[in-house]
Amino acid sequence: MKIMDILLMYIKAFTVGGVICSIGQVLIMKTKLTSARILVGYVTAGVILGALGLYKPLVDFAGAGATVPLTGFGYLLAKGAIDGAESQGILGAFTGGVIAGAAGISAAVFFGYLAALLFKPKMKS
Repeated sequence: MKIMDILLMYIKAFTVGGVICSIGQVLIMKTKLTSARILVGYVTAGVILGALGLYKPLVDFAGAGATVPLTGFGYLLAKGAIDGAESQGILGAFTGGVIAGAAGISAAVFFGYLAALLFKPKMKS
């Protein structure tokens, strides 16, 4: 891979991921939505866009810039459910999303536990 191709890949990922995060920041600043509702909205938007086939082109274009934010997690759940339904029927529709997201969820739990062991939390003053 050429240096320019790698640089362009980084620029695409940074730009798309930055736009997704900027939308969340604007929602926090300009609306009365809580952070939790915005996060749920992002995951739901990723599921809907993934199920409609509209998120895949963004993933193909931006790579990690589209898969790392929470919309990417929603897309992963939808893609897993669709793949599971195609291969295992109705049961696969329910288990596919969990199977697709298992590695990421496991990593988050493991590293969260590791951080809890290594660092001492302090109360806010």
